[in-house]
Amino acid sequence: MTGIAILLVYVLAFVLAAAAAGLLRRGRARRADFSSLKTVTFGDESAIRPDRLASIASVVVIFLLWGAFTGSKLVPLHVSGPFAGETSFTYQSEGTGGQLSDGRVRITVGPDGTLPAGAETSDDVAVAVQSGRNKLIQLPGDARVVSVNGTEIAPGGAVPVEDGTVSMTSKGTLSFAAERGLQMEPIWLPSPEAVVGRFIEIMANGYQNYSLWEHIGASLLRVLAGFTLGALVGIPLGYAMGLSGWFRGWFDPIVEFMRPVPPLALIPLVIIWFGIWETGKVVLLFLAALWVMAIAARAGVSGVRISKIHAAYSLGASKWQILRHVIVPNSLPEIFTGARVAMGVCWGTVVAAELVAAQMGAGMMIIAAAKFQLTDIVMMGIILIGLIGFGIDLLMRQAETRLVPWKGRS
Repeated sequence: MTGIAILLVYVLAFVLAAAAAGLLRRGRARRADFSSLKTVTFGDESAIRPDRLASIASVVVIFLLWGAFTGSKLVPLHVSGPFAGETSFTYQSEGTGGQLSDGRVRITVGPDGTLPAGAETSDDVAVAVQSGRNKLIQLPGDARVVSVNGTEIAPGGAVPVEDGTVSMTSKGTLSFAAERGLQMEPIWLPSPEAVVGRFIEIMANGYQNYSLWEHIGASLLRVLAGFTLGALVGIPLGYAMGLSGWFRGWFDPIVEFMRPVPPLALIPLVIIWFGIWETGKVVLLFLAALWVMAIAARAGVSGVRISKIHAAYSLGASKWQILRHVIVPNSLPEIFTGARVAMGVCWGTVVAAELVAAQMGAGMMIIAAAKFQLTDIVMMGIILIGLIGFGIDLLMRQAETRLVPWKGRS
């Protein structure tokens, strides 16, 4: 239920933000650049520029949703949280002789699940329930409950009551569950300030005998090593497959066979062949990047317009000159796209690569924290990996802009 609510609110925020941005920009002058000179832009990917206002709004909406559904003090609005306080319900029980008797159950719901002082002095049954948990209710005697708040109840049934639900187990014992609301428990999704607090703590004290920067640096070195090796082997292989029928016939079955195999499935073989230390981790990341880079380079060669090659031949160019001045420049956009995809795959694989015998690393930190249900550390590690990966992607975009300024202008 909470997931559906988050999705609906997110879709609504997207629509409202798009409409608001359209109203704000109505009547404003258009930007003056190369793309603005094009008469047809629909379907032209090079004419699409990321809307910075949309990017800012997207981050703000995600943060507001995160805070609203975790009860964060950093956001002004919150969804309904779990019930906390006192409530009660009446029941009617049937004794061994068939006589009916009435009773009342007073329930105190709180984070610690303890009864307040003096709660057990009343004739009513007093029960303490921890927020977000169920609690079996032990009634006096051997009475069998037949109704709750005037509504008949049978084993396996449930009756909605004020601030919660009373259900009956198959053996006839009552159980109370307080209203959970739409807020998520910290074990499922901690609040932003909890994640920031844990980040500050690990920054100061480290985690698992290593500092935070040592964890991040170890993962970054593994990813860069695996990605670099994958690019050094994959790009020449892709060029060879795009330029030689023999190379394509020889390697195409291998590439197309390995491409859909997830890197996680290769972990057992990598451990057997290369051991559990750094070599095995780098090899796994190398395999994750290799096939992506090979396919990207092959696609780049296949996408070169034949008219350009014919023009180069008519001007007396040799095969080496065609490769250097025609094929390589025109294939670079595809290679950069493949490199960005491969880097993302490597970052996604590093967590699995550090699953085995890793002493430090962002993935190891996430896995170790998950074993003890430290969701705030897990969230912190995920955010750090995402931010570092996003930063690397931005650098690759800038490199593509500077090295391939002709992209989309052919």
